[in-house]
Amino acid sequence: MSTGETIIRVGHSPDSDDAFMFYALTHDKIDTEGLRFVHQLEDIQTLNKRALAGELEVSAISIHAFAYVADKYALLASGASMGEGYGPKIVTREPMTVADLKGKTIAVPGTMTSAFLALQMALGKDVPVVQMDFNAVLPAVASGEVAAGVIIHEGQLYYQDKGLHQVLDLGVWWNEQTGGLPLPLGGNVVRKDLGDAMIDRVARLIKESIQYALDHRKEALDYALTYARDLDPGLADEFVGMYVNQRTVDYGPEGRKAVKLFLDRGAEMGLVPGPLPIQFVG
Repeated sequence: MSTGETIIRVGHSPDSDDAFMFYALTHDKIDTEGLRFVHQLEDIQTLNKRALAGELEVSAISIHAFAYVADKYALLASGASMGEGYGPKIVTREPMTVADLKGKTIAVPGTMTSAFLALQMALGKDVPVVQMDFNAVLPAVASGEVAAGVIIHEGQLYYQDKGLHQVLDLGVWWNEQTGGLPLPLGGNVVRKDLGDAMIDRVARLIKESIQYALDHRKEALDYALTYARDLDPGLADEFVGMYVNQRTVDYGPEGRKAVKLFLDRGAEMGLVPGPLPIQFVG
């Protein structure tokens, strides 16, 4: 890594897909052009809150949260986590239908997450929820502490091993509602006050890091496995492939359309501010 004096703090989640994405930046695999990237690992709800305060120069955030920070941050064209016909899942201890969930409290991994916004869109804005850390949702459902929960990250792949049942895949629901668009879940943002030249530089380097990981998949995946929370290597590989792919290098026209539609529909329902002018950079 270059040893320049300019520090760029990058917030991202301690999970395997983010680790894969930022592997090249954390392991000196690309020339950072005099910038020193300092990584700060937090759960997504904490990152969303920090973005509200404008704390970090670059951060992974929920697309839902972007509606509240668009005055401070621009959305990078790289770094998307999109559900391509899959996404956060509503799970229960006993088999249930969507109708069975009426009036039941659902655990969510943060009220600024895209999973929560999608839940409100699917079940209604007044759906009763309790907020907890994403790691606590699955055990809370399994123990009967809550009737249902929305699971994100790797739990989407092993909830059945815990004896739980899927009620609704929110990515599938969104896909059906929109004629096949992916569900926008997370993205990377850069603070606008860095100025255009620095924003372009940071955007280029993050895109290079993502492309490096895709081009050197095995070595990047080996690193990502250290953040896979004891997930079987095969499942970790599957999870990384679900959320780090060519759509992560660039949203593309469909991805951009999906982000705009997701936030516009949220605004129409009174769930987020808007409509927003959405700026993609890089």
